[in-house]
Order: sequence, then C-alpha cells, then structure tokens
Amino acid sequence: MSYGDGGNAGVDSFATYREKSNVGDDSFQSYAKNSNAEKANFANYGKSFNEGTDKFSGYGNGAMGQQIGFKIYGVNTTFKDYANKKSVTFAGYTSASTADASMKVTSDSVVKNNKWIEPGKFFRESMLKKGSVMPMPDIRDKMPKRSFLPRSIISKLPFSTSKVDQLKEIFHASDNSSMERIILDALDECERSPSPGETKRCVGSAEDMIDFATSVLGRNVAVRATDNVNGSKKNIMIGSIKGINGGRVTRSVSCHQSLYPYLLYYCHSVPKVRVYEADLLDPNSKATINHGVAICHLDTSSWSPTHGSFLALGSGPGRIEVCHWIFENDMTWTIAEA
Repeated sequence: MSYGDGGNAGVDSFATYREKSNVGDDSFQSYAKNSNAEKANFANYGKSFNEGTDKFSGYGNGAMGQQIGFKIYGVNTTFKDYANKKSVTFAGYTSASTADASMKVTSDSVVKNNKWIEPGKFFRESMLKKGSVMPMPDIRDKMPKRSFLPRSIISKLPFSTSKVDQLKEIFHASDNSSMERIILDALDECERSPSPGETKRCVGSAEDMIDFATSVLGRNVAVRATDNVNGSKKNIMIGSIKGINGGRVTRSVSCHQSLYPYLLYYCHSVPKVRVYEADLLDPNSKATINHGVAICHLDTSSWSPTHGSFLALGSGPGRIEVCHWIFENDMTWTIAEA
C-alpha cells in the first residue's frame, strides 16, 4: 500500500489506521514518499488492536520540507498508571528536550572558568529551601519536534554502530552529512560503557522507557517533570518544597533526549540521589509561576574534573553534591510514595 506518494504541498491525514483491528497483518510500503512540503499526520495507529503484525517499509522517503507527526500509537500510551497526580501524559513527550542532556564538558572544550556556564544550571542542595532566590537556566526544549515510534516498528529498526550502513540508507544519510553525524553521535552515546554505579539504556518508545524504569525501580513507580518553562533565564524564588520519598537518599531513573531522526531518550539510573519538587515563584510578586523538579547527585566521585558543574561551583569530583533542574520534556522516575 502507498499513501501520499508524490504529494505536492498537500495535507494528508489518517484519522485511523488499524483501529480496533483483530489479528491480521498490515504492511505499509511507503508513506508520503517523494512529497514536497507535504504535511502528513497519523491521528491513530494501531489503536485498540488485538495482536496482529504491523510493518513500515518507508516513512517520509525522499520527502522535502515535510511535517510529519504521530498523535496516538498502540494502546496504553500514557504514563498515567505509573505516576501520582504530578504525572504527565505521554502527549507531553512528543517533542524533544534540552540540547544539553548529558551536561558534560569534554576535555577538548574545557571551560577555563565558570563565566561560560549558564547561571543556575548547577547549584548546591542548600539552595533548595523555601525563600531562596536563584537564577533559573534556560530549560526550554531546543530540539526539533519528533515523536516516539510504536515498539512494533522500533523493534524492526537497526540500532547499532555495526548497522550504520543500514541506518544511513533508512534515513537517507549521505557520507559526511549532518544526518550521518547525528546518527553516529547518538549511537556512540548509547553504546558507551556505563559509569560506575550507572545503569543506562537508550529508548525509542514509551513502552521501552516504562520497561527500563520498572526494571530498575520495581513496578510501583512515579514519573515527574517540570510543569512548564516559566522562569527560564530569570531569577526565581523557591516556594513550598518537598523531598521525594521523604527526602531520603534514593535512586532514580532520569531520561534526557538525544538528537536522532525519531524521538530517542537516554535513560540512566544512578544511586545516591535526592529528588525534590518545588513551587517556583516570581521573586517580586511572590506568585507561583512553575512547579519544578530537581535532582541532587550526592556521589560525584566518578565525574570528570572538567564536568561543567565543578567549573560552575568551584569544586571537584567527590567533594560536593551537584543539583540541577529537570528541563522541559525531560523526566525523572522514582519509586512511588505510599
């Protein structure tokens, strides 16, 4: 089956595809292939289905200037069942997040002093108390808008440096192109060995993210994210604040986005953290403008001496704890509170 082949500035939409289907094997050979400024959209894909096999052979193949989005794919695609009232739905994660998820400064770009580190990007745990005024970094999502793919499709796509040639063909990445670099950088990040005490996985579907979080934390988990971007690049005041799990030292799974053709999260768990959620206020009016989530890493002994946090805070590995906000569309999972 083909759909939208050679479309010219068209707006194509599937209201449903395989909705309430029962078994059956469906195959898409192409979708919006060779379209020009085509806007293609799936409102539903495999919703309320029972078994069956779905297959994509091509998606946006050779299209120029297209805008493509998935709204709903598969069943149970919200985090609603895994979180408390501060949970966020799957819809909130269809766009990308901070371009600086890893928060690393590599040895070939060592910052000489902290003037290049954005104010508020890193801070000490002592700042997380009611009445503290501090700068908020720019937490806005800066990556291109992308979507998760259904696990039924993700499972059929290669994701390995050993399969780079196949990936380049799938995503039409020519040699030495920016797309090739994007693919290689993401694979390098995902395939590097974990740091001491770290458990990591790159996930391209909501199901894979939930599976990873629950494999680390158990089935009773909650996911949290900062509510909005209000306060970015301004001073904020800490209002009511609460330590998750009673403020005890715990472990969490944090997920940051990686730049890749489809929505990809780098999820990792590190031990010895404390997680907080706080009302963020306008320092002048004292009005609540945001509800932020912060994580404090208590054991930094394995971090690089050139990590941006040490340059910003003037210390070194293992000597201080380091805290940061959860940026827009990033999230952190913890054991659910009783």
